[in-house]
Amino acid sequence: MKSIYITSLERYSGKTAICLALGKRLKADGFRVGYLKPLSLQPWMVAGKIADEDASFVKEILELDVNPWELSPVVITPEFLIKHLADDSEENLMDRVKNAVQTTGQNKDILLLEGGASLREGYAVNLPTPEVAKELSSHVLVTVKYRSDIRVLDDTLSAKTRLGNLLSGVVINRVPREASDFIRNLAIPYLERRGIPVFGAIPEERSLAALTVTELIEVLDAEVLTRDCDLEAMVETLTVGAMTADVALHRFREYSNKAVITGGDRTDIQLAALETSTTCLILTGNLQPSQLIIKQAEDFGVSVLLVRENTMETVEAIEQVFGKTRLGQPDKLAEFEALFSESMDFERLYQRLGLAQSK
Repeated sequence: MKSIYITSLERYSGKTAICLALGKRLKADGFRVGYLKPLSLQPWMVAGKIADEDASFVKEILELDVNPWELSPVVITPEFLIKHLADDSEENLMDRVKNAVQTTGQNKDILLLEGGASLREGYAVNLPTPEVAKELSSHVLVTVKYRSDIRVLDDTLSAKTRLGNLLSGVVINRVPREASDFIRNLAIPYLERRGIPVFGAIPEERSLAALTVTELIEVLDAEVLTRDCDLEAMVETLTVGAMTADVALHRFREYSNKAVITGGDRTDIQLAALETSTTCLILTGNLQPSQLIIKQAEDFGVSVLLVRENTMETVEAIEQVFGKTRLGQPDKLAEFEALFSESMDFERLYQRLGLAQSK
């Protein structure tokens, strides 16, 4: 059985999306596929047992014949961490991971191992990605999220430095249209010359990371001030309105399907937002807006949310969840699969993994 450890250098890089898309592609190509997340920092209760928060979804999509709580042998809860730190014997968690690999990898051709939020994770419990990958003799595939031209190079070279010969290659994710020429003509050849295979560069599709208004309401515990607005409308970008109205209007016109975060007393900013493509207004400081704003927002179908926190606290709360590729909706998963299939060199990846492409 082969295994591939899919990891990244930062949160919301697309690891779960790539695991699912790669798993479905491998299955379509005739391979028997398993999945395991050796270490999880995202505990979730499933049927009274602790599991990773994505476990049930992954089990369903990949049609796995195991229980959700078997898909992550080590899930860090506050109680687990306290016990681990207080216990001088320190249970060998690597053995637990190895046993889980044997169970979930039984009768499989390849086991997909999903890493944590970054290469920094796991050291406190003796399960850092490099050590786990080495112990399991896994190939390591790093998902590098495009941030800027220089950063995509630095992040990739940093992964190579940390992982050394364990690194089998990278996938560059969320490449904006304006950066595609740089990635294709300069970055990829540069990285290849330094011995880092690049198996694909996936273009950015903002709708995949969008939040619905309902999800924002839940995250912010917000009060909805408007009636009859579409709470399933998608928010693709966030904009903070902390400038003059003229500057705000110019900036707001650059973004569509956005949420504008501003103080409840900034009527000028709110009116400027309503003149452009805005999905919702998020008003901070528990300051009620004027009825003019409510009326105009309802006329335009724009939801107005009121939150108690200040603007900075509100932005921080949203950034905890915004930008994660959200695949709970079948159409989003299908859209990402299509992007993935068009962008990846599967023949080269399979060769690197030692898999025959046709079975």
